[in-house]
Amino acid sequence: MKIYRLIVAGILALMMVPGISQAMPESFADLAAAQRHSVVNISTTKVTRTHRMPPQIPFGSPFEDMFRDMFRNQQPEERHALGSGFILSKDGYVITNNHVVDGADEVVVKNSEGEEFEAEVIGTDAKLDLALLKIEAKGLRGVKLGDSDKLRVGDWVVAIGNPFGLEQTVTAGIVSAKGRVIGAGPYDNFIQTDAAINPGNSGGPLFNAKGEVIGINTAIYSRSGGNNGIGFAIPINLAHSIFDELRENGRVQRARLGVMIRDIDKETMKALGLKNRYGALIPQVEAGSAADKAGIQAGDVIVRIDEYRIKQAHDLPIRIANHKPGDRVKVKIIRDGKLITIPVVVEAMPDDVAQGRPRQGNKQKVTHGLSLKKLTPEVAESLRVRAMQGVVVQQVMRGSPASRAGIVPGDVIVKVNGRVVTTPGSFDKHAKELAGGVALRVLIDRHGDQVFTVIYPPKK
Repeated sequence: MKIYRLIVAGILALMMVPGISQAMPESFADLAAAQRHSVVNISTTKVTRTHRMPPQIPFGSPFEDMFRDMFRNQQPEERHALGSGFILSKDGYVITNNHVVDGADEVVVKNSEGEEFEAEVIGTDAKLDLALLKIEAKGLRGVKLGDSDKLRVGDWVVAIGNPFGLEQTVTAGIVSAKGRVIGAGPYDNFIQTDAAINPGNSGGPLFNAKGEVIGINTAIYSRSGGNNGIGFAIPINLAHSIFDELRENGRVQRARLGVMIRDIDKETMKALGLKNRYGALIPQVEAGSAADKAGIQAGDVIVRIDEYRIKQAHDLPIRIANHKPGDRVKVKIIRDGKLITIPVVVEAMPDDVAQGRPRQGNKQKVTHGLSLKKLTPEVAESLRVRAMQGVVVQQVMRGSPASRAGIVPGDVIVKVNGRVVTTPGSFDKHAKELAGGVALRVLIDRHGDQVFTVIYPPKK
């Protein structure tokens, strides 16, 4: 009995410690009543014309005029869709998903009192799936935005929306996971929740227990089309950063470094002498980009952006997306085993990035799966490279370690394991280390871009 009392006392004491436990709310009724005026239903109409070809009627047939008039007077078809949203501010700005209003000819916002307002689409961002609308109405109540970074797995959340057209539906659950990547785009960082989210909830708010919006309901995982306890919401901190830009410009101009990135596998970790697999490896630096101008090199591993740790490659574009072009960010990298901080002024992301193709040359002696030739000023100019010395890759043997490393004809190998390469012979000298089981860290100039890769020894 004494042991039982000690256990109970211990559990009660643990529950009193801040941050250890969050008591289950007795009811969400007060939250639902307070927020119902800020949640809206959104209906859209898209007008389409169906151009059906008339049947082949013999010339002079008595039915010719009838069929011609029938198909000439085809009526446009209207397609309707439903979604949810929330009032951002009392001056009439409303947030929803881009896919709710995309391509719509008419957008109508209806509040909790049943009043309908024609909405203007002010701006959209397809990459983050957000849209900013504007309505003209009085007495609006804007939501209070919370801090999604402080959200913890297991915290209570409430979704209010328009699932299947059922207005002002309230569902509750917990945060099941954070930072989910579901293949929706480069900025995937979803909050996963088991609060029931269904078609029609898209664009609606996800509240924390304080009644603050900490997410925007966007997607579900379902084989039936209904709720299976797995819903996804855009973190409000990620969305909030672009609200002002949508209001002012109608679109989002994102920042970028100008690098290619990938995760670090075990073999790369060993080859680079890293202590763990945290960070984003840079296999390529775009010539003339913000990263290139700041001195970031192919082969560097980015481990931190400002005060934020980069655990995997996917974290990097999300952190850079929180900045605007022209912002100065601190990029912490690992280079040759040393931790270095490089300030970078991020640049605007272009709509399209042109991709160059490597050019082929003459055949040379094959060395470890590569045919190489010494770089000359004339070849450097034709390949549009910046390197003044190195060896040009003429051919790559299919299935060779070099081929698996992604080396292609037209690449100019500049360094191997940190040592300068000037001739095919000097490359061959360094490449003999492969026979001893040593991976080769290769720095390449590819049409002016810095590219880093690792050639691994053949598996025995």
